[in-house]
Amino acid sequence: MNHDELAFVNQQLAGMLRAGIPLEGALQRLCAEMQRGRMREEFEKLEADLAQGLPLADALNLRKLPEFYSRMVQAGVKSNDLPGMLTLLADYYREVHAIWTRLKGLMVYPVIVLGLSLVLSTFLAVLLGRFYAVMNQDQVPVWNIFDIVCFSRGSRSSPSSLQLQAGFLAQVWIPPLMVALVFGVALLLSVVPRFRHEMCWSLPAFKEACLARFARAMAILLQGGCALPEALALLGQMEKGTRAGKELRRWQERCASGHGKFSELAADGKVFPPMFIWLVAGAEEDLSTGFRRAAETYRARAAYRTEVLLYCALPASLLLLGLVILGQIYPFVQFVFGLTRALGQF
Repeated sequence: MNHDELAFVNQQLAGMLRAGIPLEGALQRLCAEMQRGRMREEFEKLEADLAQGLPLADALNLRKLPEFYSRMVQAGVKSNDLPGMLTLLADYYREVHAIWTRLKGLMVYPVIVLGLSLVLSTFLAVLLGRFYAVMNQDQVPVWNIFDIVCFSRGSRSSPSSLQLQAGFLAQVWIPPLMVALVFGVALLLSVVPRFRHEMCWSLPAFKEACLARFARAMAILLQGGCALPEALALLGQMEKGTRAGKELRRWQERCASGHGKFSELAADGKVFPPMFIWLVAGAEEDLSTGFRRAAETYRARAAYRTEVLLYCALPASLLLLGLVILGQIYPFVQFVFGLTRALGQF
């Protein structure tokens, strides 16, 4: 779901509840103003279930809403402060949307450069292929010409026709194939959720954004009355299949074995850096405050690194595109000039 839209919905819903409007009526009014889409359908079904007398917890479990969101709404109901919890969720999803919008912008330039490079490489390969076809139609021994252009200078032995053909095809099609491979890997990392999630915990700016999101989620869970083991279990399920998920399972095991201090709980980890652990552990028993402090710190670090990378991404992408163009055109120019010199010898 769109995090920015979800933040707006929660903010409006919290305001209606504070104004004394019942939850069912607030959802009905809100759905009437929302654009059609998956989120509106889920909230309309939630309102219908509540109107039929279904408890909120059961109605939320039937809906395809984020698990974290459903748990936090239930926690807000238990604490008799649903408007306050909805406001916290609105702030959380707004922050997540702001950070990830910038990080997604970092991925646009490389994908555009790779796409342009692939188009250019394929165009030049097809152009040389057409040249070969025309030469064959005119019964010109193209491999002999290729021999004169690329192999004759300083060469004591002439390669075979098969070697010449392989060399010609390599110069023509290897560059676009390499660019296509890199472009495919980039698309795979960007589209497949599992790969994208794992990549986010590996790259610097993305990792700090993940740390900020995790810390903010933990702060909201603990502030909403969730126990530490329950909060770790929920976020560990959300990070399932990643390095962070494995480390969170280790935290759960240590918590179950009686480790009380957070510094002991998160010791010897590789995903969560020492500064993150120090910020949380500095709050001692008030872990909610510690996680909130870590979220603010890493949100600022992620924003700063994102700004730096955004300023560097465009010139670096243009430079990379220029190098790809030069690398692809150089064999073609060398072949054309060599062919001109070779024809001048006859």
